[in-house]
Amino acid sequence: MTVSSNEAPAQSGFSLRALLIRQEFILFVITIVGVLLLATQSDKFLTVDNILNQGRLVTEVALVALPMTLIIITGGIDLSVGSIMGVCAIVLGYSWKNLGFPLELAIAFTLVVGLVAGLLNGLFIVRLGLPPLIMTLATFALYRGLAEGISQARSVRGYPDWFFEMGQKNFMSYEKGVPNQLIIVVIAAVIVGIILARTPFGRGLYAIGNNEMGARFSGIPVFLYKLVIYSFSGFMAGMAAWIYVSRVSTTRSDMGTGLELDAIAAVVIGGTSIFGGSGTIIGTVIGLILIQLLKNGLALSGVKGDSTTIVVGLVLILAIVLNNFIQNPPEWFKRRFASS
Repeated sequence: MTVSSNEAPAQSGFSLRALLIRQEFILFVITIVGVLLLATQSDKFLTVDNILNQGRLVTEVALVALPMTLIIITGGIDLSVGSIMGVCAIVLGYSWKNLGFPLELAIAFTLVVGLVAGLLNGLFIVRLGLPPLIMTLATFALYRGLAEGISQARSVRGYPDWFFEMGQKNFMSYEKGVPNQLIIVVIAAVIVGIILARTPFGRGLYAIGNNEMGARFSGIPVFLYKLVIYSFSGFMAGMAAWIYVSRVSTTRSDMGTGLELDAIAAVVIGGTSIFGGSGTIIGTVIGLILIQLLKNGLALSGVKGDSTTIVVGLVLILAIVLNNFIQNPPEWFKRRFASS
């Protein structure tokens, strides 16, 4: 079937208009406007040192937000990532200090523990048919309890200097440069973004989120895909624990508290539908940047912590309303858009 010459421009115009109403584009514009407004409130906000420092601080949330995007695209949720990070942090310090593991082995063991914790979530969800919300809420409490039980309210300190390379040093050991953990986040975001957008696995996740039964009948290994993304979520929480301990130089059982809420907020603000079937890594990255810069800019402007939380909550509500509008536009908007 050929396309006549007078049809091509219309298709091109429609694509441009579709781009302009994508939530990622709208969110990007909001972020730019917000940055410019906050920059007028403090001369420290747009400095290179401050921006790089915010990149260092957002690393742990970013690492768990990447797999959270995949999980929410399938219509699931993972409320246990903060608790997994907490138990992994404790495992790192305990296995090194109390069990006598070499620190390198303790790090590897920590990542395995995170992977197994995520795999446990996935197994119960796919094999027993438990709702992800209920299952991960249960393991949210279980893993946090394990962290507190193993640690006995004691912290672990005294790590060797090389351990702090990941959390406190910059690329190529420059005095002023890109933080090492930020480079890891960028690499991870690019890899996960390509997998989600350009591979059969990524298309399968979208299919599961849109119609899980239909995806199963289409030959997509739904159970396997879910096991992979929940295991990946646990693994990334373990990596976040490693980097966080390296950054703050100590291990505590309360590490990762509230991490899951920050990650979910970034994913949803970035345009991923909480009902599944849509979302992008680019949107999640923009959501992360917007939230972190909002927190930092408001703090530099003298706004107290409670007020900052209120602002972030309002932005989240706005993002959900906007996403719902884009996913299910009202009839008057459809008619207006079609006629323009």
